[in-house]
Amino acid sequence: MNCKDRGFTLIELLIVVAIISIIAAFAVPGLLQSRATANEASAITSLKATNTAQIAYSTSCGNGGYATSYLILGTAPSGVGHPYISPDLGLSATPQKAGYNFTLGPGAAGAGPNDCMGRPTSAGYLATAVPMTFGSSGTRSFALDANSTIWQSTTATPPGEPFSASATTGPIK
Repeated sequence: MNCKDRGFTLIELLIVVAIISIIAAFAVPGLLQSRATANEASAITSLKATNTAQIAYSTSCGNGGYATSYLILGTAPSGVGHPYISPDLGLSATPQKAGYNFTLGPGAAGAGPNDCMGRPTSAGYLATAVPMTFGSSGTRSFALDANSTIWQSTTATPPGEPFSASATTGPIK
């Protein structure tokens, strides 16, 4: 057997690399879209967890009022028991999770009573989730208020209170 008959030629290897590159070019956009969709689903789930935590806080410690930050929801009342929300959201005033930036603040309803630890509450709240890189980590922004309906926006700006349907915003069904 001649030494020249073993292995692949450079041209054959380049053809294989070109074919793999073409296949990858078709697969990568679908992969990125799947990732953005998964990030959006995670953001919606996190806002639902925020709503559940706010209801628990309002009924057990908030005296009917709502927490004004994720840090308050992430703190157990009187240092005993469990926090109202998981550490992935409750350890920062502006948590980042799954490609989204989250905020929680008082809503448009005004001030509420002091809670069981003497901290001020609000009569409503507004929680938002905005993609860290709009178009890449997500293509929708989300907002939630005390009415428990999550609203979406197809822009990098979340819907604001009072919520109203438009060409770019609407409730998630």
